[in-house]
Amino acid sequence: MTAGPDSRTMNACVLHAIGDMRYEQVPRPQPGPGQVLLRIAYCGVCGSDIPRVFVKGTYHFPTIIGHEFAGVVEAAGPGVTDVVPGDRVAVFPLLWCGHCPPCEQGKYVQCLNYDYLGSRRDGAFAEFVVAPRQNLVRVPAGVSLAEAAMTEPAAVALHALRRAGGCGPGDNVAIFGAGPIGLMVAQWARAMGASRIFIFDIVPQKLALAGDLGFMLTFNNRETDPAQVIARETGRDGVNLAIEAAGVPATFGQALAVTGRGGKMVILGNPAADVTLPAGLISQAMRREVAILGTWNSEYSAAGNSDDWQTVLAAMASGQLNLTPLITHRVPLSEAFDALIMMRDQRDFYAKVLISPGGFAE
Repeated sequence: MTAGPDSRTMNACVLHAIGDMRYEQVPRPQPGPGQVLLRIAYCGVCGSDIPRVFVKGTYHFPTIIGHEFAGVVEAAGPGVTDVVPGDRVAVFPLLWCGHCPPCEQGKYVQCLNYDYLGSRRDGAFAEFVVAPRQNLVRVPAGVSLAEAAMTEPAAVALHALRRAGGCGPGDNVAIFGAGPIGLMVAQWARAMGASRIFIFDIVPQKLALAGDLGFMLTFNNRETDPAQVIARETGRDGVNLAIEAAGVPATFGQALAVTGRGGKMVILGNPAADVTLPAGLISQAMRREVAILGTWNSEYSAAGNSDDWQTVLAAMASGQLNLTPLITHRVPLSEAFDALIMMRDQRDFYAKVLISPGGFAE
């Protein structure tokens, strides 16, 4: 299916029901006051998109999913004067209400009445999407739109470390889960100056990718006990910071077990199942006075002040953050559903999968 000359329609992957995604032509959205119409260059597949499509569904049907994206301005709605067609942008996908107490403090990720592109309203598995101007972040020169499409997960990874107060020289960091988010966390920890970064996963290819990125302390959970590794490597002191980025019960317990006295553990991975902890492990964590921190999403400033998103894009532009090696698949929009099935069934090794409507020259 190809887009015709009719500017009233576009191609999109539309989720009509759980497991029922169709590549079809739909009405092209039009920007209202304060909004911008974007032509999508790339949209990343988030790990949360797999259960969203095949298990849980979205908040209503039909829905176009996709919340990790970048593109160019196609048209500006009434009242928008500071962006023009052709401007390259990434988009913060959370749509805050602006009226609740968290919003009044600029804490948009804690909005009590938020909407969301790609789950609560149509997202970017499409040729075009409409977003509020205040959610747009300009992409710096030298940063490709493929890289910019990974701004959202990279900001989530940065926010997880900032929730723990960051890390620095002398700190040992353990990361459980070497998916794209986990490897982004590792790059941020290295940029912050962490002395040693331990990465644990059960997929050899993921650990190999971590090695390609320069992380040598990689370990397979199926072949070694993380607690023994950390005890050996730290003289039984444990790590200063543990990040659970896999979202499985086993690694939750492992991350807690390796966190040292006065250390911090951050819950980053979406839990795939209930977590039950042994009483002895809880007692140890209490005695070590471990702080367990939750994290969700990322900090964003509508005023353009320093936030997680600005930091990510600046780090990409400077070369401090290298995300291109994480891209294992670039998939045409027409084949997006097949890519999701591949990811669900784990038919191939993948890290970051990018969906592109095609016909776009950067």
